[in-house]
Order: sequence, then C-alpha cells, then structure tokens
Amino acid sequence: MANLTSPYAAGVTEAASELPPLGRTHQIDSRRGLGYVMAIAGALAFSVNGSVSKVTLESVVDSLSLVLLRCAGATVGFFLLILLIEPRRLRVGRHELPLLLVYGVIGIALVQWLYFIAIARLPVGVALLLEFTAPVLVALWARFVQHQNLGRSVWLALGLALAGLTLVAQVWQGFSLDVIGVVAGLGAALSLATYYIAGKQAMTSRDTLSLAFWAFVIATAFWTVVHPWWTVPWDLMNESVALPGGLDSTTVPVWGLITWIIVMGTVIPFLLVLGALRHLPVTTAGIVGMVEPVLAGVVAWLWLDETLTFTQIVGAIVVLVGIVVAQLATN
Repeated sequence: MANLTSPYAAGVTEAASELPPLGRTHQIDSRRGLGYVMAIAGALAFSVNGSVSKVTLESVVDSLSLVLLRCAGATVGFFLLILLIEPRRLRVGRHELPLLLVYGVIGIALVQWLYFIAIARLPVGVALLLEFTAPVLVALWARFVQHQNLGRSVWLALGLALAGLTLVAQVWQGFSLDVIGVVAGLGAALSLATYYIAGKQAMTSRDTLSLAFWAFVIATAFWTVVHPWWTVPWDLMNESVALPGGLDSTTVPVWGLITWIIVMGTVIPFLLVLGALRHLPVTTAGIVGMVEPVLAGVVAWLWLDETLTFTQIVGAIVVLVGIVVAQLATN
C-alpha cells in the first residue's frame, strides 16, 4: 500500500526544468510502463489474497491466529531482504519508538485483524471497499487537524463515499450487510488511515523497507501478547482444505494456505508496490492501487461465487470515484 501524500510541485518553472531530454523520453516511458505493471500486479496479488484468506478463515484457523502468523511470517521475510540489501537499515533510534508503536499496532496489526473479520462476514470486494475509504479519512484529517486548504474536494470525496456506501449497503432494504462485518471494515479504514498518516511521518527519517520490518515486528509482538503462540491450532496445520468453486477437486494443507498469505499475499505484493513507486509518482501509484477492491470482487466472483447486485456495483463505482478525489485532494 502506497503512502497517500507527496510534496506539492514547486512551481511551473521548476517542473519545466525537470523535464527529461528528448532522447530520454522512450526510457522514461518504459520505466513508467514497468511501474504500472508492478502496481497492477501488486494489486492483483493483494486481491487474490483476499479470497485465499477467506478460505483459510472458513477452515480451522481463527482470525487472531491467522493475523499473528501473517505478521510473524512477513517479519521474517522483510528481515531476510534487509540482510541481503543493507543490514545497517535495521538500526532504530529510541526517539522513533513512539511513532513506530502507533504505526505497528494500529496501522499494521489492527488493520489486518479487522480486515480478516470483515471478509469473513462480507463479500471480499465489499470488505475491501470499506477499508479503502481510508483516503477520505486522511483528507478529513488534513483539512481539520492539519488545517490544509483542500477546498471543496474533501466534501465531494466524503459525499461520494457516503452515497456509494449507502448504495452498497442498500439501506432502504433494512441494511442488507452484516453489521459486525461493516463495523470491522470501517474500523480497518480508520486503521489504514493511521497507517498512511503515521507512515508519512515515519518515512521522513526511515526507508520504506526497514519501516515495514519494524512495523511488522511490533505487530507480531502485539499479537503475541494478545494471542500467545501456544493458542495457535498447530495440530491442525496439516489438515487438508478443499478449495471452493471450480477448484473443488483440489485440496491443500492449512499450512500451504498460510504460506501463500505470507509470501504471495504480503511480502511479494508489498515489494511490487514498493518497486512501482520507483517508477511512478506516489499519487499515480495510489490511484492505480484503487483497482484492488475491483479485482478482489472479480476474483471472489469467479472463485467463491460472491455476487453483487447492479445497485451495489454502481455504489462501488461511486465510492471508488470518491476515493480517487480524496487521493488527489491530499497530494
């Protein structure tokens, strides 16, 4: 997930001076194309992970055990990467700890757990849609806490998000969605907004990879206290799970699903998004990342037979427009 905010352009003169020479245009276009591919691939990996996580949660693994294992596995993955790249990145100053604690507990630990609860009770696409309203919350934070002048954009984004969510929930039918799932999804949005805001501040003095490592270390420690390792159902890890949909003739062990969630659903897509940011502006990468709820809904429809009504689809599109408006407003 990319940081939502980036510095404003310094002005037309400076922007013009940074234009590449004519001979480098093809090279820049190629790098930008690679950035788009990496951003979309990362979104697709996160999207598939939503359905894999739902299948795992419907087996023998509870949400607390799954989030603990995911955080711990990702910690090991990021640790090995930093050792290969530059071990000195692991150093952390005492003054960084308060912000890292907020980032790790709220922005990493809670957002994953709340998301797992949401996808267990709601269609995967709807759960992600609720979580991805975080940019609207960031825009509200920028307007009322940081006193940034965002104009009417923040109100347009909020209005679109609320109108779209009203259509998705179909409130005129007595609120057709699971209440606990909706609360968890909105809680995940609040945690994700914290992830963006705290992450931006933390990245002023720390690179993204080491920041992710320490955030997952803290998240793992937090869940170890809340849900100790001996409470994880280790004896059931070799249980076979029949995959749903067109893969119903295939069975995989529970540990295989969890390994996928850690590697293909956390470490790999994070690195893809990180790589995309080397070739794309932050705003562009963030907007491309908005395809994740759409892709997640498609994957869940093809694999888990989760469907949305026409009205819900229209509502989802309205929400996505509101998210893009919020994304643009805070950049």
